[in-house]
Amino acid sequence: MTFSSTSNLPRKAGLGFKPQHFDAILQQRQPVGFFEIHAENYMGAGGPPHARLSRLREDYALSIHGVGLSIGSMQPLDEAHLERLAMLCDRYQPESFSEHLAWSSHDGTYLNDLLPLPYTEETLGRVVEHVDRVQTRLGRQMLLENPATYLIFRDSTRSETDFLREVARRSGCGLLLDINNVFVSATNHNTDPADYLQTFPLEQVSEIHLGGHHCTADEEGAPLLIDSHDAAVIDPVWALYERVLRQTSPLPTLIEWDNNVPAWDVLLNEAETAQALMDACPRAAAA
Repeated sequence: MTFSSTSNLPRKAGLGFKPQHFDAILQQRQPVGFFEIHAENYMGAGGPPHARLSRLREDYALSIHGVGLSIGSMQPLDEAHLERLAMLCDRYQPESFSEHLAWSSHDGTYLNDLLPLPYTEETLGRVVEHVDRVQTRLGRQMLLENPATYLIFRDSTRSETDFLREVARRSGCGLLLDINNVFVSATNHNTDPADYLQTFPLEQVSEIHLGGHHCTADEEGAPLLIDSHDAAVIDPVWALYERVLRQTSPLPTLIEWDNNVPAWDVLLNEAETAQALMDACPRAAAA
């Protein structure tokens, strides 16, 4: 089946939309390429959330990012949830839809986390099946995001980057590269994030995420990073972003800041930093 383009987002920096910033955003045209929302926050029929989003959609491109499809689950997708998602996409016609390579539900119970999965042939087949179902119902390609992980399964037979590459090849989905997730996972597993990026299928990437994280320690005192989206992007993550830009043309880049949300000007400054790096990218002129 042929679907619409993976992503039609502007190749600009974007921000996650937060209701507390609505009035500031409306004061003047903002120097951002798009806004992103979490799908599950807009699955009601109406009310203030939809009134604000409808107004925002008049002026800006929109990305819808899901957190509840449980793509990596070995159980069937929640068809009622998928139906609500399809209604939301039909209503707002976003330029992009994305979800996570993770699972978050079991036997009808939704967990407040994005959990990892073993990278085996069995899970590969299941993920491809779920991605196919989502794309068929939505009538569009989706982007699949690399996860932030805190453990590695012994029975994995593929690397994460190879797993993502094969999901994209078999299903025709695109990929969303979350560079903060790369840094978080590499630190937690004592590996090199640059090595991970060296094997990532960048040719399949249609969007990039950047965000902040929380640093703590495990029981043995080793650094443990939590993908908390509650702080500014740190310098090593910006450096990894520049590394990716040297290998790609500028890509739609979202700043994620979902907790301890700062004032609008602080968030906008993060987007402007990303935009400046894109503008300085050697391939920017050809984009």
